[in-house]
Amino acid sequence: MMPATPKTHKRKSTQYKPLTAMQEAYCQSYIKTPENQSQAAIDAGFSPNTAAVKASVMMRDERVQKRIAELMEERNKRMRVSADYVLMRLVEIDQMDVLDILNDDGGMKPIAEWPKVWRTSLSAMDIATIKTTQASLQKENGEADLSVEDVEHILKKVKWPDKVKNLELIGKHVDVNAFKERLEVSGTVTIADRMAKARDRVKKQAGGEE
Repeated sequence: MMPATPKTHKRKSTQYKPLTAMQEAYCQSYIKTPENQSQAAIDAGFSPNTAAVKASVMMRDERVQKRIAELMEERNKRMRVSADYVLMRLVEIDQMDVLDILNDDGGMKPIAEWPKVWRTSLSAMDIATIKTTQASLQKENGEADLSVEDVEHILKKVKWPDKVKNLELIGKHVDVNAFKERLEVSGTVTIADRMAKARDRVKKQAGGEE
């Protein structure tokens, strides 16, 4: 009589099992802080003592991976951020010229006259407030009524951040993979070629939404 073959217990697949409320909360938190899985788990309600382990387990779950991908795709559409957008913003910043905001005498132009790319790409401005003159308003009877001070605001300096690094973080945060694009073509592809293709794709997307 042959000995009985021991039964092997196969692990049941969780592919079609719905996510728990905690797992869904983790997915929602992850897209806000993708660089810190443990913090995403803590924000989702897991204990700080086990957050790292829980996050590691969930990130190996195909259902969690799929849900995160869905949420990121929805977010990209909602924010209208794409690899093309990141590429075009990067080129705009690379082509910024300080002469765009300077007068012929070297002084700065009023901020209202700056190109939009300058107004939206600076991280800080140092503005000084100076009281220049003082006058008195007189009543009809000649008595002093109120003192008025003329105030002048002067832009002293601007803070120029590392915008390339900033755009890399944006690209990673929304998972647009702007810096992972692979060009499988022969010959040399210039930045102008990539920009032209990016603009064409943006126009097609805009036309499809109308």
